[in-house]
Amino acid sequence: MVLSHTASESDISVHSTFASRYVRTSLARFRMPENSMPKEAAYQIINDELMLDGNPRLNLASFVTTWMEPECDKLIMASINKNYVDMDEYPVTTELQNRCVNMIAHLFNAPLGETETAVGVGTVGSSEAIMLAGLAFKRKWQNKRKAEGKPFDKPNIVTGANVQVCWEKFARYFDVELKEVKLREGYYVMDPEQAVEMVDENTICVAAILGSTLNGEFEDVKLLNDLLVQKNKETGWDTPIHVDAASGGFIAPFLYPELEWDFRLPLVKSINVSGHKYGLVYAGIGWVVWRNKEDLPEELIFHINYLGADQPTFTLNFSKGSSQVIAQYYQLIRLGHEGYRNVMENCRENMIVLREGLEKSGRFDIVSKDEGVPLVAFSLKDNSSHTEFEISHMLRRYGWIVPAYTMPPDAQHITVLRVVIREDFSRTLAERLVLDIETVMRELDELPSRVIQKISLGEVKSEADGDNLLVTVKKSDLEKPREISKKPVSDKPIFC
Repeated sequence: MVLSHTASESDISVHSTFASRYVRTSLARFRMPENSMPKEAAYQIINDELMLDGNPRLNLASFVTTWMEPECDKLIMASINKNYVDMDEYPVTTELQNRCVNMIAHLFNAPLGETETAVGVGTVGSSEAIMLAGLAFKRKWQNKRKAEGKPFDKPNIVTGANVQVCWEKFARYFDVELKEVKLREGYYVMDPEQAVEMVDENTICVAAILGSTLNGEFEDVKLLNDLLVQKNKETGWDTPIHVDAASGGFIAPFLYPELEWDFRLPLVKSINVSGHKYGLVYAGIGWVVWRNKEDLPEELIFHINYLGADQPTFTLNFSKGSSQVIAQYYQLIRLGHEGYRNVMENCRENMIVLREGLEKSGRFDIVSKDEGVPLVAFSLKDNSSHTEFEISHMLRRYGWIVPAYTMPPDAQHITVLRVVIREDFSRTLAERLVLDIETVMRELDELPSRVIQKISLGEVKSEADGDNLLVTVKKSDLEKPREISKKPVSDKPIFC
């Protein structure tokens, strides 16, 4: 007769993963398990859950790169175990980082001599880059005020209300007042004239955005510079400019080379850019460059020697992987000016395809501009029956992640949808998205309006007011922003 037996509980051999006990029992979610499991089972458990994540290439909310060439993927994996901060152990990686800093500084027209090297550093992203630039401005302003015998305890930064939340983080974390120029309907970037009016003797810098998160628009840095030059001359101040080029820094030099926004303007002292956005590198790399050495106070730079040789460091983060630095260098030498120009032109052409398709439907107003980051921000011409939030929600059934959000003060009554056009968003996908949006609109047209839906759910409150009947419709859950606390930290959306 044939004898059979069941594998013991201690048997770590997995002949059929899905038949093993490791995937047939519940796994504790918040506590480390007592016993080990085979690598095949651990992989399968995690991989199965990750299948429920969205498709990164269909995530049209994010500016972050989601595709790179296989050759670069190989370089990333080959260097994934290198710690970027250990400069003495990995001198070639350090050299590649320095080359990237100099290439980017030259791209931004830094006033460098033939043998002069640029001042800058690689960061985890533009958030860290902005923190470092802000600290440099704050320290330099404080040093000047101390030398003049003036108070130095109330620094402020002037920005538009459209800035990314990292600016609010800097202001809160490093005790700097954030003075925001409010927006208005039809004008969704910082007004340079209003910004300069808000500047005072305690302003450490004015921050201009080259590529607004909200609608991709470039702010007028040239006009800001000219107005600020005049104000500095009148007041005796020397208020500088920082350009947050997180999204637009790798776009403007190739699509709009004549546009003056960078170090060609005398008051621009530092610029940050995200390598992991239109720098075409996976998430985890940003850059900040200064006009010259005088704009980065020496006391902010630390010198360490416990990793080997003397190593200068100016970062908020210490240990960091080398892969993204190497990937950025790959893209810079692989593509060159010609390649980046081709990529950006293709993105702009696909943006036009999408925009024209939406305009042709007759259902939307386009909020974004032709000149700027290649994205399409749009809103419903008539949202009395259904809203942009409902469109965003229904598009997820087709795999698309298209964010809907309200504008900051004083334009918060405007709601928009936004599609970011990245390198891997092809013309075919643009045409497909237009078709799916049209399908969603037809589906919404066949549904009852919001008022009728709420009445049927018993969510409409009515009350008499003389001869009038007031009907109050509860806001749908789709329209309610996610609340982190009872008092929100910021009324701005947080985007990648």
